[in-house]
Amino acid sequence: MAERILLRQGFAETTMQRVAEQAGASKETLYRHFLSKDNLVIEIVLARTEELRATLDANFDSGAGLPDVLRDLGLNLLRAMSGPEVIALLRIVVTETVSNPALGMALFTAGPERTSRRLTDYLKAAERDGAFTGGDPALAASLFIGAVMGNETVVNLLRPPERPMTAERIAARVEEAVALFLSRYAPSPPGR
Repeated sequence: MAERILLRQGFAETTMQRVAEQAGASKETLYRHFLSKDNLVIEIVLARTEELRATLDANFDSGAGLPDVLRDLGLNLLRAMSGPEVIALLRIVVTETVSNPALGMALFTAGPERTSRRLTDYLKAAERDGAFTGGDPALAASLFIGAVMGNETVVNLLRPPERPMTAERIAARVEEAVALFLSRYAPSPPGR
């Protein structure tokens, strides 16, 4: 409910009083749980990223091979980041991070930093197993995520998408990112 109010009214127009009224609670009760509007927004951001984190963790823990893990990771990441509610929330966070760096840090730590770290750890394990030959798993993880996300997030932050990304566009983008990644980082077949 608080997220819905925040997305509809924006940060400046969202008040603890309004959230409390919509929740059928007192403003004092809300402040006891969140201490401030900034803390409430941080909790909204963390709750929004929790579902995606669980999905991405399942990708890493699936036991599938490198191509499948990368494909599933890319699809889940791009689908999540292309949603209109996520884009609206990102706009709010980017705007408010200037005056509240903790808000931006909460999103960064729970989202991009965690995903990059998990992929780096996965690639380190794949390197030990001979499925990854890059030598710098952190750089490779960053490049893969960058290839998947491309400039889509920036474009969506700066202007509403004229056409939301279709499932086909998402799949095509992820397939290309996986192919690029594997052409550089997968071991060469014997005899090549």
